[in-house]
Amino acid sequence: MYLIEQFRRINKPANMVMTQHSRKRFSERGIRMQDIVNTIDTGEIIEDYPEDYPFPSCLILGRSDEKVIHVVASIDEGMIYLITAYIPDPDKWEADWKTRKEEQQ
Repeated sequence: MYLIEQFRRINKPANMVMTQHSRKRFSERGIRMQDIVNTIDTGEIIEDYPEDYPFPSCLILGRSDEKVIHVVASIDEGMIYLITAYIPDPDKWEADWKTRKEEQQ
């Protein structure tokens, strides 16, 4: 389980790793590297994914330029690995952006 302070200590673009796929998705979603940095600076961890491979990851909720953003990331050896980032869908998240809505049957 990560603490947000662990991310904040190394929160700068030089310490972030992203795949070509995630870079493409960020671009499609209008999310810039500065948005990721701001999200971690202002954010809180709202979910943990201890079983993720190759490293456990977590979901960080934060804001950048008045946008609410979710970032899924992990840490290893002083690097932040960015898995994905997106603007949460109000149909899937409660108004607090922390709680997933129950799926309708």
